[in-house]
Amino acid sequence: MPCRNLLMTMCAFALGTLLALAAVAGTYRSYPSERGQVSVETVAQGLRHPWALAFLPDGQGMLVTERPGNLRVVAFDGKIGAPISGVPAVWAKGQGGLLDVALSPQFKQDRMVYLSYAEGGGQDDSAGTAVGRGRLSGDLTQLQDFKVIFRQAPKLSVGFHFGSRLVFDRDGYLFIALGENNQRKAAQDLDKTQGKVLRIYPDGKVPDDNPFVGQAGVRPEIWSYGHRNQQGAALNPWTGQLWTNEHGPRGGDEINIIQRGKNYGWPLATNGINYSGAPIPEARGKSVEGALDPHHVWEKSPAISGMAFYDSGRFKAWKHDLFIGALASQELIRLQLEGDRVVHEERLLGELNSRIRDVRLGPDGYLYVLTDEDNGVLFKVGLEQVDSGQATLLTSN
Repeated sequence: MPCRNLLMTMCAFALGTLLALAAVAGTYRSYPSERGQVSVETVAQGLRHPWALAFLPDGQGMLVTERPGNLRVVAFDGKIGAPISGVPAVWAKGQGGLLDVALSPQFKQDRMVYLSYAEGGGQDDSAGTAVGRGRLSGDLTQLQDFKVIFRQAPKLSVGFHFGSRLVFDRDGYLFIALGENNQRKAAQDLDKTQGKVLRIYPDGKVPDDNPFVGQAGVRPEIWSYGHRNQQGAALNPWTGQLWTNEHGPRGGDEINIIQRGKNYGWPLATNGINYSGAPIPEARGKSVEGALDPHHVWEKSPAISGMAFYDSGRFKAWKHDLFIGALASQELIRLQLEGDRVVHEERLLGELNSRIRDVRLGPDGYLYVLTDEDNGVLFKVGLEQVDSGQATLLTSN
C-alpha cells in the first residue's frame, strides 16, 4: 500500500508539473498603456539567453539564436526545435556568443542565413565579432556550407562590446553594426573595425563606392565610425535609412541615423560618464567638431537593445512608432515619430520584470519580444480594447 500511495503521489506530481508547463505557453496578460490595453502572450520559454530572431517565410516559425551557441526554430505554436547543426563554434564568455541572425533578401531562392557571433583565437584568449552565412536545409535541421564573410582583426575583446546587428538595405547591401570591444580609442581608429558600421556585399566583398575605399591604412568595409556598443539596428521602412542604437557608458544611450563616412563621436563626444563616476578620459564634451550629435539620447541609460519600426496596418495606434528593448530598465520603449523626429516616449511591459534583448515586427502585425535570461521567453505583443467587458483587437478592419 505505501508503494501504491508513493506511485500515486509521483504521478500526481508529474501531471501537475506537465499542466503547469502547458499553462505557460499561451499565457495571456494585458496591461494599460496610452494607446489601449497591451496584450502579452507567452509563445515559448526555456530558451537560454536568446539574443535575436528572424521570421521564416510561409509560417514556418522563427529562427532564434541563443547566446551560448545554439540556433533553433521556434514555431508560432511555441514548439522549440532541437539545435540546428552546422552553426559555427562561438566564444561564449561575458557578452560574447551567438548574436544576431538575418535571412538573405532572396531567402526563398538561396536559403541563406547570416549569423554574427563572438569568435575566439586572439592573443591572450581575446575575441572579436565575426559574420558568416550558410544554407538552411529544407527540413530546417542543418546550416550547410557555412562560410565566414567577415572577421575582426585584431581581436580585442576580453568579453565586452561585440555589438552586433545585421541589416540588409533595399539594394541588398549588408550592414554590420559593431561594438568597440570596450577599447574606446579603437572606435576612432580607421585601421580597425571596432566601433563601426560596415557595408559589404552579401558574399563579403567590399563595394567600390564605400567612403574609405582606396585610402591607405583604412579598412574599406567602414561606412561610419565613432560608435560605442551598438545593440540595435533597423532599416527605416519609410525612408530606407539605417538607424542604429548604442549603449552609452553611465548615461548617454543614443539613436543614430547612419550616414556615409560620418563620425558619431565616441569616445570624444558622449552624454555619459564612466561607471566609476569619473569622466571619460578622452571626452571633450557632449559635442565635438567633425562628429554628428546623436539623433536621440537618454541621459539615464535604459541599456537599449533590439529595435523595430512599426509599419503594419494591424494596430493603427502604433503606426509609425519605433520600439526598442531595454535591458537595465526592463521595458519596451515606444517612441512616437513625426517624420524622423522623436516627439514622445512611453515605457511598456515593466510589469514583466524581464531584460528585453530583441524586438521584431512579425508578419502578422504583432511584436515579438525576447528576454535575455537563463530561462528566456518569447512574447507576442499586441493591442486590445475593452468594450462592454469584451476584449477586441485593435486592427485595421
